[in-house]
Amino acid sequence: MIGCAETHFDPERATHMKIDFKPSQRATLGVEWELTVVDLATLEQVPEAHRVLDGVEDPVNGPIRAEYLRSMIELVSGVHTSVGGVVSEMDALMHHVIESLEPHGLAVMAMGAHPFADPAQQQPVKKAQYRRVRERNGWWGGQMAVNGVHIHAGVDDRSKALPVTYGLARFIPYFIALSASSPFWMGTDTAFASQRTMMFQQLPTNGLPYHMSSWKEFERYATELEGVGMIQSPSEIRWDVRPSTFGTVENRSMDCVPTVFEIGALAALTQCLVEWMSRELDAGREIERLAFWFMRENKWRAARYGLGAEVVTPRPHEHTLALREGLLHWLQRLEPIADELGCSSQLADCVELVHRGPSYVRQRRVATATDGDLSAVLRATISETMGGRPHFKDS
Repeated sequence: MIGCAETHFDPERATHMKIDFKPSQRATLGVEWELTVVDLATLEQVPEAHRVLDGVEDPVNGPIRAEYLRSMIELVSGVHTSVGGVVSEMDALMHHVIESLEPHGLAVMAMGAHPFADPAQQQPVKKAQYRRVRERNGWWGGQMAVNGVHIHAGVDDRSKALPVTYGLARFIPYFIALSASSPFWMGTDTAFASQRTMMFQQLPTNGLPYHMSSWKEFERYATELEGVGMIQSPSEIRWDVRPSTFGTVENRSMDCVPTVFEIGALAALTQCLVEWMSRELDAGREIERLAFWFMRENKWRAARYGLGAEVVTPRPHEHTLALREGLLHWLQRLEPIADELGCSSQLADCVELVHRGPSYVRQRRVATATDGDLSAVLRATISETMGGRPHFKDS
């Protein structure tokens, strides 16, 4: 057809993309926490990440590193066997960042998105991969001033990686609801608990994982994406939950949360769910799945309504369920595993968040009390981050 560019790809002649998955110790954890630098006087998002990065040993692969935008920093933990270990390291890294920014009149914002800044004003770091994201995705690429939390859970056998990926993806609504922290966008209440979820899924390889029956099929999928120019490496498959070459399953579904308290709660829920699934597979049982179209609907409902969503279940006798009720059921069911793993207190923190409010609830509470002052919302969230705990209404 004249004027229509086509890319021809012959999978039989393509070089097969091998994706290494070296099994790791099960129930281990690693966390990535994306943060934004803001000016304390204006509260604007500013390209001042270098104030921290210039003082660290390795700003590319170290525990404090550059991210997509010049106004962003990422904290990356080492491998931990306990949630407590992750929380301690994240707390220490956060305090280093805060102390590095404070003399310059700067602070760190730990939210899914800045509540009133113009994302198009933010500039990406000079890195080929980030430049491709910005250029390829046009207007959407210029809107990606969003922050998330990624949690890696160790998997001890490659044969478990894909079943655990799809199993964990079914629980995405719970993670979105607990972490949702981006109700405001460019000065407007979007009516969504997580605007970041809606924004981030606009990139072409983002979103829910497609079902693959084998690792070979997953590699073929990656080969075909590379063949038509969609990716240059497996890391550019940005599913909400994905198998990682680190020997982990990576949960990428969450907004950035303000506090280490919330990091611990989300890490505990991830660790316990993955361990439960691993035990199910060891016993020869399949992990219950939900149809892709229902998972997509549940993801949307959680982003829109947070804890107030009604979600579709895989059980024919109970087709829909209040998200809050389903989450509390699973938190209770996972208590014995949490006790064995030593993360009972952090799993219980999920219960506290359900009853007392995730970040999107707390932000709207401040907005209501201040007649919609989003500067007050941002200052309250910064205060939470510095203190390490949420400011619940009755605290």
